[in-house]
Amino acid sequence: MKPGASQDELSRAKRRSGVVPGWEIFTLPLLLVILFSNSSLSIQAQTSAVTASGQLVLVGGTIYTNPTDPPIHNGVIVIRDGKIAAVGRRNAVTIPRGVPTLNCSGLTITAGFWNSHVHFFERKWTDAGNIPAAELTGQIQTMLTRYGFTSVFDLGSPLENTRRIRDRIESGEVKGPRIRATGEALVGKSSSLPSETILRILGVMTPTVAEATNATEAQAVCNKLFERDRDGLKIFATDTSPPFSVLPVEVIRVAVEEAHRRHKPVFVHPTNRDGILAAARGGVDFIAHTTPPSGVWDKEVLDTLRDAQVALIPTLKIWIYHLRHDRASLTKARAEVITGQLRDWLAVGGAVLFGTDVGGMDDYDPTDEYVLMSQAGMSFRQILASMTTVPAAKFGESARLGRIAPGWIADIVVLNHDPSRDVRAFADVRYTIRDGKLIYQAALKY
Repeated sequence: MKPGASQDELSRAKRRSGVVPGWEIFTLPLLLVILFSNSSLSIQAQTSAVTASGQLVLVGGTIYTNPTDPPIHNGVIVIRDGKIAAVGRRNAVTIPRGVPTLNCSGLTITAGFWNSHVHFFERKWTDAGNIPAAELTGQIQTMLTRYGFTSVFDLGSPLENTRRIRDRIESGEVKGPRIRATGEALVGKSSSLPSETILRILGVMTPTVAEATNATEAQAVCNKLFERDRDGLKIFATDTSPPFSVLPVEVIRVAVEEAHRRHKPVFVHPTNRDGILAAARGGVDFIAHTTPPSGVWDKEVLDTLRDAQVALIPTLKIWIYHLRHDRASLTKARAEVITGQLRDWLAVGGAVLFGTDVGGMDDYDPTDEYVLMSQAGMSFRQILASMTTVPAAKFGESARLGRIAPGWIADIVVLNHDPSRDVRAFADVRYTIRDGKLIYQAALKY
């Protein structure tokens, strides 16, 4: 078209070229939509390939290979056959050709997260063997994988049902994390379970428990429990209802000995100060909650826990969740108690594992847990350790999980932002990768 052409000439030219006069203002947006659509299709095709194989390259992100070493900026991770083949700065790692690549520029990468206290006992998990695969994947995504959890420990749900979930994940039919499970909990015979009406209101399955009040009963019960393969034992150190009578130490000790004889860890729901002391003296491995009714943990509690080398799973958020219908002043007071207990535990060098008790509450977002842990004095690196290297070591997996290193299994989380600047970023996940396969990706935002 020659310079100085009239508007009519421009219109005729547009008609000849197929552009309708008056629609030129939409051509650029339309072009952008087409480009983004093609980009989206390309990414979806790419990530589908990632899902189907154990081969992947992550390029350009800031990589925290473990909680102690400095991060690698503009890093590369090469994954081959579900394991990490190489990790390092971009100029130091050879990127193989023909392998799906995720551009992680501006993103932060860590090892996959562990949630060491979850439950699959909400009614939506019932008859898990027959839930359609896509629906089951979606439920798992909503609760766990969208938040970067690649390994979880179920501390008390119907064992066979949880195993069906795990089996479907391990077969590749459903996308999800590694699942360990304790199954039924050991309780005292005076414990009273919630009524069917309460269970229906709470939306959970009918719990099954094992009861014991003396050492002989505890040994018999544990022998029966371990006839079915389970990954640990859960004990309620007190009754499940007032007046919260404490399970005798000898009962706890026998149960622990039976579990340890089979190389299984023992978790305890302590409820109060007496429950903590009984659990620690009985030799348990993990205290599964802080204890708001106890107030400040005194020197005897802290010294007993430390000397017994017990690890703590604080589950801070759930105590705030329980007060969601109450006054703000009550919530604030409880937050001060539970963060104070964690702060004092850290001061004596106690080990901490991340856990949220999701399933026990239907607010799955772990952001508040990270914030409360930070308020208790945990640094970004300590929180990262509680989700990676600490549980890997405690559960005997430190030679293959919990860090990003050659030879380790490629369980990886890609975050949109750097949690060293704000711990809330731990919950802002772009990709969750397990065994080198993509099991979650955040929806694209334009």
